[in-house]
Amino acid sequence: MMGSGKTTVGRLLARQTGWPLHDNDDLVFRLFDATPRQILASGGEIKLRAAESEALAMGLEAPAPCIVGAAGGTILDDANRRNLRDAGIVVWLRAAPATVAKRAKGGSHRPWLDTGGESWIREAVTERDPLYASIADVTVDANARKPAAVASEILEHLREVEPCSEQLPRRN
Repeated sequence: MMGSGKTTVGRLLARQTGWPLHDNDDLVFRLFDATPRQILASGGEIKLRAAESEALAMGLEAPAPCIVGAAGGTILDDANRRNLRDAGIVVWLRAAPATVAKRAKGGSHRPWLDTGGESWIREAVTERDPLYASIADVTVDANARKPAAVASEILEHLREVEPCSEQLPRRN
């Protein structure tokens, strides 16, 4: 979900592991030369969801190991859920609506907040949480936690999984 910390935590993990980060918004821009906000404004939600799905597919096709930050709405599509499940380890950064609202506020790249605000967030979290839970291999509580702590917990989970564990940095 937007505001859960995907980009911030993804960047930390990329730094700590040396793995490339493929963020959905960046991939959308590379593919379409437009931001998600611009695509939504010019083509509507259907066009944006299609662009996000195409960007997700591109990220999931990247050589492993890598980190793919999926746009929150990609979970709404059955094929995207299947592709995520099949691609590797899925980590869900679970955050309460109040946390998401606080973190997402003021984000110019978050067009969904323009009209719906916190009520949109509550509805989206209610709709999406069961979908995130259905494909998550690892669920990490991202509420009231610093991104570094969230990244550390993810690394601990990944160290338990082969063959990734040999490539991950060890604690000092």
